[in-house]
Amino acid sequence: MPTQITLLVLIRCWIRLRIVGDDKPGLEHNYTSHEATSSDGKEPGPTGLHKWALISSGVRLGFLMAGLTLIGLVAWAVRPGDTSDGDESAIAAGESDEESSSNGNDDESQTTPSIQSELAEPSTSEAASDDDDTDASTNPAAPPTTGDDADSLDEPPTEQERGRLVINGTGDTNLDPNYIPAFNSSGYEHAFSGLQDLFIKDDLTIVNFECSASDIGAPVPKTFTFNCDIDALPVMKASGVEVANLANNHGADWGPEALLDSKKNVAAAGIAPVGVGANADEAHEPSIFEINGWKVAVIGFGGVVPAASWLATDTNPGMADGDTIPTMVAAVEAADEVADLVIVTIHWGVELDTLPRPEDIARAEAMIDAGADAIFGHHPHRLQPMDFYKDRPIAWSLGNFVWPRLSDAGATSAIAQVIVEPDGSIDACMVPVFIESHGHPVVQVDHTGPCQWPGKE
Repeated sequence: MPTQITLLVLIRCWIRLRIVGDDKPGLEHNYTSHEATSSDGKEPGPTGLHKWALISSGVRLGFLMAGLTLIGLVAWAVRPGDTSDGDESAIAAGESDEESSSNGNDDESQTTPSIQSELAEPSTSEAASDDDDTDASTNPAAPPTTGDDADSLDEPPTEQERGRLVINGTGDTNLDPNYIPAFNSSGYEHAFSGLQDLFIKDDLTIVNFECSASDIGAPVPKTFTFNCDIDALPVMKASGVEVANLANNHGADWGPEALLDSKKNVAAAGIAPVGVGANADEAHEPSIFEINGWKVAVIGFGGVVPAASWLATDTNPGMADGDTIPTMVAAVEAADEVADLVIVTIHWGVELDTLPRPEDIARAEAMIDAGADAIFGHHPHRLQPMDFYKDRPIAWSLGNFVWPRLSDAGATSAIAQVIVEPDGSIDACMVPVFIESHGHPVVQVDHTGPCQWPGKE
């Protein structure tokens, strides 16, 4: 580009010199003979020719000097290795303009800005071509992102607005066809057909799964051992169950290997197993759900331990400790750090008790102080009341749920229904349930909505 500019300047200077040199009064060029003649046909005298030659030479010399000066300025402006920024280029352009103006030649002063513009434009385009393959984020010369593009980069992802949550919890659920033979004739749908689709309509359902669910292992030496049919798990899932607590006194009835196999089988059916694991850390891990703008953590604990070997340790599989308050508090606090709501399902208490023991009350209050938002208790095989501590519900014992109908007291049950409003306030109730036949719990009210039915106080 500097070479093109230099040639342009030389051509313009040459044309100007020719015009000025030929603009003598009364002279015309004969381009064939290169001889000058006067307009009247007479040859001018030697004196006139010499005069015009001197004048022409002087003018041509002056323009030649001006052209050389301009070429020098152009060469200085585009000299190699120049690191001057835009302000310095503007100053050079101003000096060039002033220098052209000081020559007193109007034509030259008009030409200079045009040349300066040609200098500036190639510089910009060359820089752009050099940076075509350069990431704009690392190119200091790249223009900043503005307008809508900037907003789309800086704007954080929109969080889903929180809605209402309905969470249901139940007591002991057993799908062992040897313990409840009705399943052999009526199918496993028999266990969930009397619930008015409460588990389908809610947002989350948590049951205590009171059995092993595995084809491996062998029954351990104890009075009652239950092994649920693996084929029953998809039916339970289709009925609306999302979480199964395996931390209870029957989860490892077929041994520790079968316990881990049960966890795998439950998960394969699309139900989240909680409360057990290959070690203590895994057993205390919550299952996390994101529902209606909420992140919900569910933790399972086993406080009824047939033998110390049933508890998970750093190296052995088993269930999460539901007796030791510091361990339980630590697990709840860890879940509370990653979730908006923490729901606890815990196997505790003493069989046939109708009220909670003081030690379980202390455990419940400690867990709520640590961040638990609702507690579903089970094991006594009797329905116990629901209480609130710091506006958080505690269903001390939800009794039997999917179980043989052995007595009216044992058949009296409930579904704990927890309602979380968008503002975080929590309400809860006990939906009355009665086991009308073996393995067939039935809701006893016309349930019209969360914690709503005719005659409800």
